[in-house]
Amino acid sequence: MTEHALRALITRPGQEADVWVTHLQQRGIDALALPMIEIVAVPDSALLMQAWKKLDHYDALMFVSSNAANHFFAARPAQCESLWALAAKAPRAWVTGPGSRAALLARGVPASHIDMPAPTAQSLDSEALWLQVQSQIQAGTRILIVRGDTAAQAAEVAAPGSPQGQGRDWLAVQLQSRGARVDYVVAYARRPPLWTVPQREIALQSLQRRDVWVWSSSEALGNLLAAFPGQNWDAAMAVATHARIAQAARLAGFGTVALAKPGLAALCASIESLA
Repeated sequence: MTEHALRALITRPGQEADVWVTHLQQRGIDALALPMIEIVAVPDSALLMQAWKKLDHYDALMFVSSNAANHFFAARPAQCESLWALAAKAPRAWVTGPGSRAALLARGVPASHIDMPAPTAQSLDSEALWLQVQSQIQAGTRILIVRGDTAAQAAEVAAPGSPQGQGRDWLAVQLQSRGARVDYVVAYARRPPLWTVPQREIALQSLQRRDVWVWSSSEALGNLLAAFPGQNWDAAMAVATHARIAQAARLAGFGTVALAKPGLAALCASIESLA
């Protein structure tokens, strides 16, 4: 069998995958974008616009991803001024990672109003974020969680106050246990990718090549498995960005799974450890 150079398959959606590919290539790792989730706009932005008109009711907004931030701000009604332009009235903005933070900064949210896990956090998730924001919570605090939805749910976009949507609800449980009021709004929809023939070939050839699947979402992993029912992945290698995702990859049958700590340097080290 021909020996191939190590290559990372980046499964994040669209532009996010392209950004990671660029960073990895700059660090000397061959990388290819192979998105396992497609991001699309919600069919009706009326609920998003309603949320904008009620922003002054909230003490903080939690954005589950950079997509949540970008689509939320894209839906801002023309007559609604961004509260973050008026720092004294602006709610806090919570994120779990640097990509979401960068998206908010690009939309004009001051760095002083953004909360995210500490630089020393072992993982970028709701648990690490909670350690940073729990002191802000008291009975009556109002939080709006801006999140995504899947294609199956997109026709029934979640209204503020309705806990539909993707993602773990651990943070909401912690907030409610402290007496906070948690509302939700869906800013974008997620769906499985529309596979091309070349993409399917890349996925299957990964079993013969020295390809490393990079997973930052269990949903993305599920989309791969759904596209190739019955496929044996025990010859496949993977790097996961969270322990829960790593466990999902092992349960899916991936023969070699490494867990990467937060940060691109740690991700590169984990990929290279599989060489």
